[in-house]
Amino acid sequence: MKTVIVIPTYNEAENLPRLVSALFALPEPELGLLVVDDNSPDGTGKIADQLSLETNGRVQVMHRAGKLGLGSAYIQGFQRAIQLGAEAIGQMDADFSHPVEKIPEMMRTLNDCDAVLGSRYVAGGKLDERWPFWRKWLSGFGNFYARTILG
Repeated sequence: MKTVIVIPTYNEAENLPRLVSALFALPEPELGLLVVDDNSPDGTGKIADQLSLETNGRVQVMHRAGKLGLGSAYIQGFQRAIQLGAEAIGQMDADFSHPVEKIPEMMRTLNDCDAVLGSRYVAGGKLDERWPFWRKWLSGFGNFYARTILG
């Protein structure tokens, strides 16, 4: 199944090569990556272009004019992934806050489902240990608020 993982970036020059390496080490031969870079001043976009060359196009790159936001990066990335012929689309942050090692399990599950979701708030899920207290609190509060409002 041709799968494209959309990876929005802004100043991820240090993380992106390691993430690409980790993802391509997975037993997923039809995995492609789409980096959506918001004109990172640290050169992330140029690094993504180099990774595209080194991987014979398994890494695709979208360059955006500026810091246009995470939500729109995902939307534009999903649209482009569909144009690339993706049968499955994933999303992942470039800072390793999503566990790469969960991808094969999610792909296996997708064979029997229409969608697979990962969450930090289900059994077996966890918050990123590198997050400061305020970030964990904000995430927990946001989750509680959404559950309360949405039922």
